[in-house]
Amino acid sequence: MCDELAPAPFSADEAAAVQAFTAGLGLDGLIDVHTHFMPKRVLDKVWAYFDSAGPMIGREWPITYRADEDTRVAALRAFGVRAFSSMVYPHKPDMAPWLNAWAADFAARHPDCLQTATFYPEPGAAEYVTAAIESGARVFKSHIQVGDYSPLDPLLDGVWGVLAEAQTPVVIHCGSGPAPGRFTGPEPIRAVLQRFPELSLIVAHMGTPEYAEFVELAERYEQVRLDTTMSFTDFSERGAPYPPSLLPRLAGLQEKILFGSDFPNIPYGYLHALEACERLCFGDDWLRSVVHHNAARLFGLA
Repeated sequence: MCDELAPAPFSADEAAAVQAFTAGLGLDGLIDVHTHFMPKRVLDKVWAYFDSAGPMIGREWPITYRADEDTRVAALRAFGVRAFSSMVYPHKPDMAPWLNAWAADFAARHPDCLQTATFYPEPGAAEYVTAAIESGARVFKSHIQVGDYSPLDPLLDGVWGVLAEAQTPVVIHCGSGPAPGRFTGPEPIRAVLQRFPELSLIVAHMGTPEYAEFVELAERYEQVRLDTTMSFTDFSERGAPYPPSLLPRLAGLQEKILFGSDFPNIPYGYLHALEACERLCFGDDWLRSVVHHNAARLFGLA
């Protein structure tokens, strides 16, 4: 059941192994741009959906780091994560402002969290997005699949304009994995970028499974980046393997790839997400850029 929390979702040995990974790169920590912290009743519903292997998931998906909020924060810090996010996302109108207020309070209590906000296509969205930025939001989350909305909805025109002008990044789940939605895929995003070419987008999950199309967008648009969330892991490779033919282009995007984990909702250990990036064999300099330097530069972290 979702309210049954693991007494110890991480161990000292696991934390030491993650720290050893980054130390081996000459780093004193890493930055994870794709982690989830939400109001408890929302997260409980998310976990219940994962437990049910619902249609947007389609297979068994155990949550490795099921624990109370303080324990989850402690896990990231024990792993040596210098900065992380609190990815929140609405699935109906009038939900985003409430989530934004919760996320602002969470970031105030946890200064190592990049204050996160979100939005939904509804009247007033541009105004509350502006207010969130003015109150300190540093990254936004858009989940096209769960929200079941089109990024081309006219109610989002003002939102994209505000975000492009502020150059505030948006982590956007817009690929059609793990299951397609009505508005997922690269073409709606391509159309948004044609209208707002300065929009700072971080395409979640490398755009799974439309990898080639999202690599092309990252190559074409200066402010489009990709995050590694769940990509290259054994779990994801079984369902949507990354095409070997794209690897040379991925290596060339060294400055535009950011590490993300999807913590705590991952069906494997945190270290595996890092090792999955390492086994691409692009070298330590590429890894340093991905797990730390690119996000540090984007978010102005010393």
